[in-house]
Amino acid sequence: MTLIKSISGIRGTIGGRSGNGLTPLDVVKFTAAFGQWLRQRNPDRLTVVIGRDGRLSGEMVSKLVAATLQGLGLNVIDLGLSTTPTVEMAVPGENASGGIILTASHNPIQWNALKLLNEAGEFISAQDGAEVLDIAESESFDFAEVRKLGKYHADDTWLQKHIDQILALPLVNRDAIAARNFRLVVDAVNSTGGIAVPRLLEALGVEQITKIHCEPTGNFAHNPEPLPENLRDIIKEMEKGNADLGIVVDPDVDRLALICEDGSAFGEEYTLVAVADYVLKNRPEGSSGNTVSNMSSTVALRDVTRKYGGEHFASAVGEVNVVEMMRDKGALIGGEGNGGIIYPELHHGRDALVGIALFLTHLAKSGKSASMLRRTYPNYYISKNKIELTPDIDVDAVLERIQTKYARNPINTIDGVKIEFDKEWVHLRKSNTEPIIRIYSESDTLATADHLAGKIISDIREVLAEKR
Repeated sequence: MTLIKSISGIRGTIGGRSGNGLTPLDVVKFTAAFGQWLRQRNPDRLTVVIGRDGRLSGEMVSKLVAATLQGLGLNVIDLGLSTTPTVEMAVPGENASGGIILTASHNPIQWNALKLLNEAGEFISAQDGAEVLDIAESESFDFAEVRKLGKYHADDTWLQKHIDQILALPLVNRDAIAARNFRLVVDAVNSTGGIAVPRLLEALGVEQITKIHCEPTGNFAHNPEPLPENLRDIIKEMEKGNADLGIVVDPDVDRLALICEDGSAFGEEYTLVAVADYVLKNRPEGSSGNTVSNMSSTVALRDVTRKYGGEHFASAVGEVNVVEMMRDKGALIGGEGNGGIIYPELHHGRDALVGIALFLTHLAKSGKSASMLRRTYPNYYISKNKIELTPDIDVDAVLERIQTKYARNPINTIDGVKIEFDKEWVHLRKSNTEPIIRIYSESDTLATADHLAGKIISDIREVLAEKR
C-alpha cells in the first residue's frame, strides 16, 4: 500500500492500514485539514466544489469528503462524475473558497487522490500545501456544532457550462469543424471522458463518433496513461482506415493524446505543439506570442514559438509551476508534454476538452489529414523511463552524484537535474506522485534518445551499487 502526501494533494492506493494507504481515515483527515485551511483563508466564503472521475473507489471517497466538509460547516457543491478542468472552472464560477477533485489522474485502478484547488480553481501553491499538511499533522480541526453543519447540493450542469464556454472562444470554429464531416473515434478508458468528450464533439457538430471504452464504470480497460503502448484497441480501430482521428483522454480528462487516420500516434508531446501553432498563428495583434512548458517537454514547442516571433520558457515540472510562469511571462498558451494544454483565455488549468476543440479547428482549417499535419512539425523524440525507488535510497544524493559526473555540461537544477548534450538533453527528477525517479531524454532520433537514457540509467545503477 502507498500513501503520498505532496503539496498539491494526497494520493494513494485504496485499502490497508491508516497512514500506509488511502484509507477512509486518511481521506477524512486530509479533507478536514484542507477544509480547515479554507475556512481560515476565506472565513466569509464557505462553499467548496467537489467532483470525481469514474474510478471504482470514487463514490466512497466522494461521500467521505462531502460529509467531512459539511462537518466543518462548509457547504458542498458536488458535480458528481466530472472532469478535472470542469471542477477547476466551477470553483470561481460558484464563488467557492476552493475545490477538491477526486482523481488519481493516469494512475491505475487501485489509486485515488484528493487534488486541492484554491479559490481561483487552480492547484494550491507549495506554501499553501505545506500549511495544509501541517494542519493534518497536528490534527488542528475545529468541527461545527449541529446547527452550523454545512449543506450539500448536487449539480450536474457544469459540464454543459464548460462546453458552452469552449464553444464561445473566438478561436474555436464550430462551422469549420462541422463542414469537415469528421469521423472520430474516442477512447475514454471507462471514465468520465466517456461522458464529456462525446458531448463536446456533438456540440461541435461532429456526427460520426465511434466510442471505445466510454462507459464510466471505473473498470479501466487498459493502463489509463494515454501512451501508445496502452492504446492498442483504438490504434487497431484507426488502422481500419474508416476514421479521420482518434481521441484519447486520461481518467480525469486533463491529458489529450491523438491517433492519426493511419493508426500512427500523433505524439502526446505534439498535442500542445499543434494547438500552440494554431493559437500563435491567430494571436491578437500586439500580443507577446510567448509560450511555457515544463523542463521535460519537447523543444519542438520552442521552435514553433520562435517561428511566430515569440519566446518560449521552461518551468519546473508540475501544473502549478507552469501556470505561475505563464502568468509571469504573459504566455498565450502553455502546458506539459504529456498532452496537457493550458489555454488561459478559458482558464489556467490543463484541459483536454479545450484542446480537442482547438485542435479540431486547426485540423479543419488546414485541410490536411492528421498525419500530414504532424509532418509539418520538427521531429524530436523523447525517451521516457523510470527507476523504482526503495525507502533506503537517498535520491538527492544520487542526483548530486550524477550532476558531479556531468559537471562539464550545461546543467539546470531548478527541478531535479537537466543535462544538455549539444542537441540532446536528459532530465532526471523525483516524481511527486509515485516512488520513482523519472528519466526523460530527447534527441532527433529515438535510438539516440534511448541510448542517452540508457547511459544515464547505467550511471544511476552504478551509484546505487556503490552505496550498498
